[in-house]
Amino acid sequence: MSIFSRFLPKRKPVEIKNNIPKEKENIKKTFGLYCHKHHNTKDDKLCPKCTALLATVMTKMNRCPYGITKPICDRCDRAVMCFGAKQAQEFMSIMNGTQKRMFLSHPMMAIKHKLASMGVDYAKFQQEKKISDKVKAKEEAAKKRAKERKEKK
Repeated sequence: MSIFSRFLPKRKPVEIKNNIPKEKENIKKTFGLYCHKHHNTKDDKLCPKCTALLATVMTKMNRCPYGITKPICDRCDRAVMCFGAKQAQEFMSIMNGTQKRMFLSHPMMAIKHKLASMGVDYAKFQQEKKISDKVKAKEEAAKKRAKERKEKK
């Protein structure tokens, strides 16, 4: 620690937000729009098939291995493992099929969700870039060592 460290502003710890309640609300609204259009339901009621899938999704979200740091389900690598192949496909078709209507009926929520998914995509891109940079560095180091061995002989 330096002499001047007491004059510098203290760093705040990183605050982890619990986005699960917001995501659950988004999914409920999306299911509502989908079911009203495709199954002709009224008000807040969903058809039995959509109700069962929504209950499964909510249960799986509560049991997510990532906890409160979980990514958005449609960007998660484990979505198929969490839901199973058939349910994951149904869930993704509902979410993707209602995307345009969400921009019309809930524009701010849809924009926030889109920004969050772009953030997840960017984080994945950065992770992949870091890994590929490490691999390239290892390959270059191996080539350099091989070249040095040839020069010694």
